[in-house]
Amino acid sequence: MNSEDIASLIRQGLAATTVEVESDDNTHFAALVVSEAFDGLRPLQRHQLVYRALGDKMGGEIHALSIRALTPAERAAGA
Repeated sequence: MNSEDIASLIRQGLAATTVEVESDDNTHFAALVVSEAFDGLRPLQRHQLVYRALGDKMGGEIHALSIRALTPAERAAGA
């Protein structure tokens, strides 16, 4: 898996306005995901939506993923 593969899976599984995934080693990844689907959800619930989009790749091909999950309003406010 590489950063674009992960970003693509997130885009397919979650209506997101922004998905940016970075990695230095293609094992540990950092993702910024901006989606209206996160509105009203706690951080854990937001992460669960992202994990659900990645399915069985999490814990397998994707060893570690750091997630910043924001609503569009939070992103616009500079969160």
